[in-house]
Amino acid sequence: MDPRLRAFVAGDEAAFEALFREHQREVYGWIVRLVHDPSAAEDLTVETFWRVYRSRARFDPSRSFGAWVRRIAINVALDHLKRAGRDRARLTPIDDADFAAAPAPDHDAQRSIVRAFLNLPATLRVTARLALVDERPYQEIAELLGVSQGAVKSRVFRATRQLRQDLDEWKHDRS
Repeated sequence: MDPRLRAFVAGDEAAFEALFREHQREVYGWIVRLVHDPSAAEDLTVETFWRVYRSRARFDPSRSFGAWVRRIAINVALDHLKRAGRDRARLTPIDDADFAAAPAPDHDAQRSIVRAFLNLPATLRVTARLALVDERPYQEIAELLGVSQGAVKSRVFRATRQLRQDLDEWKHDRS
């Protein structure tokens, strides 16, 4: 067991700072990929570590700190997305790396994919992002989101169905 984790749980600020420095970049990366807003992701990263520090007494030092902080980061990002609502008027670009495995045939198609993802409710968007874009295993997604694996499967199914409907409408409107 990492002695820093025990010190962190006990309230050692130096241990917390070391963990912050070690995980800050990863947490920011998770959040920015979910909210697609670098400025908001910076604020949400700070919020994540504030929650981590406040919740330190509940952390089990024999468990993975990385998994615990990722779960908190995803919850912070979900809270932000729910507060922000679905902003359909603004299309936020998704990194080219997000769709590198299956590049869009043209700019309009890529914008439609982004629009379809942004139209998803926050919980479906995050679940679909983790499953379809990041290709995370369902069990890992379930642990990160604090839901059952069946709930993850259901959310992916519903998100995929809604994405198909939105993209079919785009294709129909385009012809």
